[in-house]
Amino acid sequence: MREVLNELKEWTREGEEIAIATVIETWGSSPRPLGSKMLVTRSGKMAGSVSNGCIEGAVYEEAQKVLKSGTPKIAAFGVADDVAFEVGLACGGHIEVFIQPLGPVHRRLISMLDRDEAATLRTNLDDGEAELVKGTPPGSELAKREGEVFVEPFRRPAHLVIIGAIHIAIPLHRLAKLMGYRVTVVDARAKFATRERFPDADDLIVAWPDEAMTKLTVDGSTYVVILTHDPKFDLPALRSVLKQDAGYIGAIGSRKTNQNRFDGLRKEGFTEEQLARVHGPIGLDLGSRGAEETALGILAEITAVRFGGSGAAMKEVRATS
Repeated sequence: MREVLNELKEWTREGEEIAIATVIETWGSSPRPLGSKMLVTRSGKMAGSVSNGCIEGAVYEEAQKVLKSGTPKIAAFGVADDVAFEVGLACGGHIEVFIQPLGPVHRRLISMLDRDEAATLRTNLDDGEAELVKGTPPGSELAKREGEVFVEPFRRPAHLVIIGAIHIAIPLHRLAKLMGYRVTVVDARAKFATRERFPDADDLIVAWPDEAMTKLTVDGSTYVVILTHDPKFDLPALRSVLKQDAGYIGAIGSRKTNQNRFDGLRKEGFTEEQLARVHGPIGLDLGSRGAEETALGILAEITAVRFGGSGAAMKEVRATS
């Protein structure tokens, strides 16, 4: 929904009648994931995509019918091999799209997303009745179909918090911005946390980690990376973030370094379950020790955690699927 949020806000202000088309099922080759959105107005405006081009025309026509009747529907589309090839797919597939008029629940969702609030939308595919609740369940942020109910978690925009403005943090913050994260860099040392070193950061906070974390909203959309490698920074950071529901916690350092941290935190009363949430040593093993490659390995691990990936090579995943 966020990919079409600007159009939704603009068109609702203008009083447009809007139909929302949502990908609810795919088989075979599909360029768009479940939950992908396309908007169609009664006046003929379009935004978003459900297939990157091969069925948008047909979805537009079905959306106009839904706007005229006011009745939601599931539209199924088969994509022939020759058509699929023309739009960049290797082979054809099958897509089901749920098309419904914009309703009061969607308007409330628009307001929540505009305020960067997390929400979960549950839509009954039989009648289009929808339930909106604040917050998202733990686990994957991906949409899924549960029988005749389509569940869409809308977390807050992904937020990477980097504690420790060291050299590795520079390529990490750039990669994260490229991947669409909001990025906050935290360091108590003003000479490190500078705009010259971190030109792409959304926020620079010069403060001790525990103090900085009290100023931030931390939930399942927050990914915290601790790069300081110094107990007087690491331990306050871990104490603070382990008491909150971050989507990812990573701490740089060797196994021995992390073991020493954990031993200290155990003595303070932190549980094994809490400590098991920390990814340390941090990142995926990419076979290199350079700052850029280390940053890539860290962001790759965050991505795997965020979307429920295994972190294994795709040929191994395919071999066992």
